[in-house]
Amino acid sequence: LMIQITTGLFLAMHYTPDTSPAFSSVAHITRDINYGWMIRLLHANGASLFFVCLFLHIGRGLYYGSFLSLKTWNIGTILLLTTMATAFMGYVLPWGQMSFWGATVITNLLSAIPYTGHDLVQWIWGGFSVDKPTLTRFFTFHFILPFIIMALTTIHLLFLHETGSNN
Repeated sequence: LMIQITTGLFLAMHYTPDTSPAFSSVAHITRDINYGWMIRLLHANGASLFFVCLFLHIGRGLYYGSFLSLKTWNIGTILLLTTMATAFMGYVLPWGQMSFWGATVITNLLSAIPYTGHDLVQWIWGGFSVDKPTLTRFFTFHFILPFIIMALTTIHLLFLHETGSNN
């Protein structure tokens, strides 16, 4: 988590959360910034490694019955969902075709919620389609959520210390 936050801070120094220069700023980081390519690769591949560790941790928790400690398990579930949201928002930030359509399709899934889904999607988008306000919001949340994840991890560890380990 600390590697992700550190590399993310370095990337945020050079990233431009605007629809026109977003893709170019990622290319600029990769090509023109000293070791920018390495920082970007560490950040992108570090997210994948983080999820591998997270899924191994969940598997271990299922195997040893850690779900019986509800407080610890619920915080862990919130951690998983928050981490998935953070990773999704990070996936959108390069603002390529896959990013744009990924944001469009995944956020549109919320429109299946009865009565409020359509309004919720427009609220997330900041308009009638994925555009500049969406990218700005996703960048802001992608920047803030890792610190929330760090706080939730601390709470998760405190609850684990309170109940004791199951393995």
